[in-house]
Amino acid sequence: MMSNYRDIIKAPLVTEKSTSGASENKYIFKVDAKAHKIEIKKAIEEIFKVKVKAINTITGKPKTKRVGRYAGKTNRYKKAIVTLAKGHKIDLD
Repeated sequence: MMSNYRDIIKAPLVTEKSTSGASENKYIFKVDAKAHKIEIKKAIEEIFKVKVKAINTITGKPKTKRVGRYAGKTNRYKKAIVTLAKGHKIDLD
């Protein structure tokens, strides 16, 4: 289990698609790659003081990138799509 809730939730993802999901009470966050759904749910509820209905996660695979003759990989990441209970809202502005 993670030590701090702020270590689990990295940042909200603000894109055109994610802002249109806010009307359906869905918010997208970049989270720690090792965090699981129960930890993410507790962190969102504690930080934003809302009731979470469901959590869906997406794991991004690292991609190989080249700069000249050097090859490396990008960081892996995890996104969490958080659905809130009716009547709850998160203000990301």
